[in-house]
Amino acid sequence: MPAYHSALNEEPDIRQVGNLGVYPIKTRLRGPAPLSASNDEGDIVDETLDLFRANSLFRNFEIKGPGDRLLIILVLFVSDCLAKLGSARAPPSQIEATKTLNTLAVDNFPIPGDANFLLNAHYAPPASRADADYLRQYLVQVRQELAARLIVKLYADGTGKPSKWWMSFQKRRFMNRSLGT
Repeated sequence: MPAYHSALNEEPDIRQVGNLGVYPIKTRLRGPAPLSASNDEGDIVDETLDLFRANSLFRNFEIKGPGDRLLIILVLFVSDCLAKLGSARAPPSQIEATKTLNTLAVDNFPIPGDANFLLNAHYAPPASRADADYLRQYLVQVRQELAARLIVKLYADGTGKPSKWWMSFQKRRFMNRSLGT
């Protein structure tokens, strides 16, 4: 059974930094990401959350476009978020989890082209220093939005504890990798 790929691979006229797609997102956070034109259709963050649990079961993933490259980075980030929340002694409250994931989202992390980026073999480095700075800012903004939406999904049941159905994926590694954030 093949892994699920990004539906955004076929988007025309999308900006790429290296070979990573820069897609519009629905957000109120400031940053360089283009804003999504309509609120009723999903963006890369929604797609990541929808495909995370299915794709985290796969060890191999065939990259079919720039959307898949961004999807891989975001799925690995969600995996790190769940691992971070699962490492606490007691299940964190929604407020504690929000603080933890916001900190994780803005922490310094390697981007494609950095020496310590895990998947450099599959990603082209940014062409210039300005592109690298733009990519880092874009990824920080997307990670912050992803963390905020993940918290909403984790605590959707109203019990004040994270969903056991999501937390069961905290030890599962997509492609047997971790961003190591």
